Amino acid sequence: MHGFRLSEVPLDVPTLRGSLLDARAGGYASFEGWVRDHHAGRAVDGLDYQAYAALAEIEGGRILAEAMTRFDVVAAGCVHRVGTLAIGDLAVWAGVSAAHRGAAFDACRYIIDEVKQRVPIWKREHYREGDADWLHPMGDGP
Repeated sequence: MHGFRLSEVPLDVPTLRGSLLDARAGGYASFEGWVRDHHAGRAVDGLDYQAYAALAEIEGGRILAEAMTRFDVVAAGCVHRVGTLAIGDLAVWAGVSAAHRGAAFDACRYIIDEVKQRVPIWKREHYREGDADWLHPMGDGP
């Protein structure tokens, strides 16, 4: 899996990782963001992710292209879940293969940080007290 995409189904990390294998790569780095049980001092029971899909895929693709060029990586991918997720669910995965570990680590960090800032994905947290709240695109999520 090269590029950026949204997914309504759980992510298969071994398959995603396998898609980045390449004889030119000497290293691989990844990030997994999970749904946690708290935010800003409040207990969270789960959340919903919604995205402006067409724009999210375009902007996500731009971010990966930037990382490929900036860090000289072999392959990169990122998948973000949409829909209803439970505590512990994998919400976002980013992976990079590169000739050297430094480039893989740097590119992976760049990808997830930029996705959190630039891709139009919103989350609605459901709190244990029964209320819910929409948060800025990606905000302080996984």
